[in-house]
Parts: sequence; structure tokens; C-alpha cells
Amino acid sequence: MSGHSKWATIKHKKGALDAKRGKIFTRLIKEITIAAKNGGGDPDGNPRLRTAVLAAKAENMPAENIKRAIQRGTGELEGVSYEEISFEGYGPGGVAVIVEVLTDNRNRTAGEVRATFTRSGGNLAETGAVSFMFDRVGVVEYGAKAASAEAMLEAAIDAGAEDVVSSESGHEIYTAPAALRDVAKALEQKFGEPRRAALVWKPQNTVTVDDETGEKLLKLMELLNEHDDVQNVFANFEVSDALVARMGG
Repeated sequence: MSGHSKWATIKHKKGALDAKRGKIFTRLIKEITIAAKNGGGDPDGNPRLRTAVLAAKAENMPAENIKRAIQRGTGELEGVSYEEISFEGYGPGGVAVIVEVLTDNRNRTAGEVRATFTRSGGNLAETGAVSFMFDRVGVVEYGAKAASAEAMLEAAIDAGAEDVVSSESGHEIYTAPAALRDVAKALEQKFGEPRRAALVWKPQNTVTVDDETGEKLLKLMELLNEHDDVQNVFANFEVSDALVARMGG
């Protein structure tokens, strides 16, 4: 299992224990707004928006809040204008890290992300410094119970997906960015609503780090994820199962 997948598990468990509902709502509202801005306000035709709305409902966000966030994205309501930015940098051990943010103040967020890297023994780099080590792909995720690995693979191929990774924790279906919407829609008709449908940075190769470096990297990932403007963090490292267990994975 990749370091990114393991981190996702840790992050989800941390999120479940996070009592700061206001921060969760802020992050989800930003995602709904930018998804509606980029792909339209109809969740049925916009997989990213549909995923964001489902996540908001799972956190018991009031329907009126969701509606207003969509309307701000489509321009029906006035509101804060968010900018979607990716930062690239190196974590401890020279591991490549990409940080996706939604912000209304680029300079403020850049300074805070840079400070987080520096404090954690890493450094922020120029645009393009590490992104060449990743592929920009679409991903549709389902729980393991949604289908057998064979059934998911067959359906994904029929839908136009490029790759499927199935494990005990679920299914990850990878697509070309332009095909994400069609693949997600086809799979939803067969297996129901996905756990997630999004564009991600998938590392072309991963590097295995020792537990000392891995602990520093996981702490960096956690600090970045706790920032109000950070939506996603991607990295190209793997850590031991023992370390994941020790840190609550």
C-alpha cells in the first residue's frame, strides 16, 4: 500500500475525531463553491460537486448552507472569490509534496505553507519542481463491499477507465482527467454513489523511508492538512505498517 493511501487512512481517522466542525464546514463550503464554479451547479452532471455535497451531508451540513455555496460558485449569489492553487515542495528526506489550496489571499497562504515546510525540515519549491514526478489523473473510489475486484475491473474497463487498484480497503479507479465525469457517472449507475470522485496527483514512483523520516513526513502532512486553506496533500513516499499503526492508522 502506498504512503499516500496510508496517509489517507490516518487523515480520515483524524478527521473523524476532529471536533472543530466550523473548520470542516469551511473546507467543504470552499470545495462546493469552486466545484460549482468550474463544473456547473448540477451535482448530477458534476462529479466533483456531487462528491463535495455528499461529504457535506455526511457532516450534517444544513441543506441551505450547501445551496448557498453552490449559488456562490455559479455566481447567483455574491461571495468570497476563491483561487485554486498548487504548491510544490520537498519534505524531510527529499520526498516530493504537492499541496492543493483554495484561498482568497494567495500571498498569505503561500507564506503560511512555506513556514510549515520550513518548520518541518522541508522547503517550498518553485512551480514544476516536483509535479513532473506525478501524473494528474481522475480517481473514483468505492468501498470494498461495493463489488468484487473482478466485477469492478470489468465495469471500469467498460466505462473507459485506465487502471483499477483493489484492496481490502476498497477500489480506486483511475481515469484520464477528461474522462472522470463519464467514468464516474457510468460506475454510479452500476454501483451507486462513489465514496469519492476527484482529480488527484498520483506519484509515478514511491520511495520507502525509515520510521524516523516517516514520522516527520506524517507530521508535516498533518500540519498542512490542518491549515484552513489546504484541501489536499499528495506525496510520493511509503512508510512501514508499524509506523502507521503507531501513529493511529
